[in-house]
Amino acid sequence: MPVDAFARELLDWYDAYARTLPWRGPPGTPPPDPYRVWLSEVMLQQTTVAAVAPHFERFVTRWPTVADLAAAPDADVMQAWAGLGYYARARNLLACARVVAASGWPRDEAGLRELPGVGAYTAAAIASIAFGQVAVVVDGNVERVMARLFAVETPIPAARPLLRAHAATLAPAHRPGDYAQALMDLGATVCTPRNPRCDACPVSLWCAARTTGDPARYPIRAAKIPRPIRHGTAFRLEVDGHILLVRRPPRGLLGGMRALPSTEWSTEPSDWHAAAPVAVDWRPVPGEVRHVFTHFELRLRVMTATLPARPAVPGEWWPVETLGAAGLPTLFAKALRG
Repeated sequence: MPVDAFARELLDWYDAYARTLPWRGPPGTPPPDPYRVWLSEVMLQQTTVAAVAPHFERFVTRWPTVADLAAAPDADVMQAWAGLGYYARARNLLACARVVAASGWPRDEAGLRELPGVGAYTAAAIASIAFGQVAVVVDGNVERVMARLFAVETPIPAARPLLRAHAATLAPAHRPGDYAQALMDLGATVCTPRNPRCDACPVSLWCAARTTGDPARYPIRAAKIPRPIRHGTAFRLEVDGHILLVRRPPRGLLGGMRALPSTEWSTEPSDWHAAAPVAVDWRPVPGEVRHVFTHFELRLRVMTATLPARPAVPGEWWPVETLGAAGLPTLFAKALRG
């Protein structure tokens, strides 16, 4: 494949069709603030652009610099993160901000990899987009583009080292940040998972998958392993228009977040009475809340009760009418709606 011609066609296309995103500058402009690049990349992990954009805008309005974020109370950041999921990212976000505020941004991939929560992809993206370094930036969109360009028959995830190697052969020294974002945009808007728009692709001339007549067949994926199921019970206790909320332990899933009191999550349904915050006449809410985490599906039963006075139990009493401001993770917001 002619590397220079490939990069030129892709960059010309990007100059004309780049997505306008709040963390980006226009094509060909100086690199953006590394804080904005890093923040957007952390937010975008396993989350859509549409979901991230409003959260990003709120974050940079509230905390315009990495130093501002580093100085923020943990609870405020966790509350602001609500709705983005994968809450370990928010804890790593604060840890990373505090390291950078104290020591500055490393300017190469190796140094960036040393920061809390910064993996290979995020380090490459920051190095390329914020610091103009040649780096191999491979997200899900880029994997799909590479799988189709080279008609890779090995299923994902086993194919990932090969896809990264293919991407490395194409990375240009010229405008590396724009090139990385161009590949992402190509996968997001043209080389889409279903019904790829090959007629609009600037590099279709070199696409092996297109010549097969079935580009959407790529990337090939290994058969999915069913997620295990876990069970739990949450307790909705109301007193005088207020709901009892607790803080989850700082480590583990949804660590440090406000939540409804709940049992442990186990592989089999278990007796919930010992975990109830008070011994009262609990009534089951019809149905169950189902929520998918990365490695398992949770089926949450909700018990509800109303009391005339607040019992002496740990937690905080939150007004029902302002529960939207409590920063509850999606799981417990769904449990309250149920």
